[in-house]
Amino acid sequence: MAWVMLIGGLVLWSAAHLWKRLARAHREKMGDAGRGNAAVLILASVGLMIFGYRWAEFVTVWSPPGFMIHINNLLMLIAMYVYLSAMAAPGLWIARIKHPQLAGFKIWTLAHLLVNGDLASILLFGGLLAWAVVNLIVINKQSGPWARPETAPVKSELAMIGVGLIGFAVVAGLHVAAGKWPFPG
Repeated sequence: MAWVMLIGGLVLWSAAHLWKRLARAHREKMGDAGRGNAAVLILASVGLMIFGYRWAEFVTVWSPPGFMIHINNLLMLIAMYVYLSAMAAPGLWIARIKHPQLAGFKIWTLAHLLVNGDLASILLFGGLLAWAVVNLIVINKQSGPWARPETAPVKSELAMIGVGLIGFAVVAGLHVAAGKWPFPG
């Protein structure tokens, strides 16, 4: 049952997010109810993924070397910075990325694939990475040429680095609360 929940959550996540892109007229016809329905589907998908992942039998596919936890944490710092910076005025680095939230999300999934070698992790993070790649392709096909935004001042960039560090600390705290120690040792 856990595997069905995990895979069902991934399918529901993908469908809810791609609904706006692939069935735009249908979603727009629903108005605000369409947004509400999408939000409910996304929340349900997250619940299914979390419980499916936590309840799935642990099946080792590969054993990551110990140093991968350092690479994971570095990539998580970068992912938090990239993802959260997308919500503010883009700084020097973020202004170079066409879809920074999806880029941050992809970095997050890759970091978790590097440090988790069990089947449930590979399905979860690999499935989310596949969704992010497909979503990026669909968005790029539907959007016109990209105009790089102006960059924010350096002090905004420094503030976003701080926000990225706070985001990392919050996510690390959530991992600890869930019983997953995200640091070496």
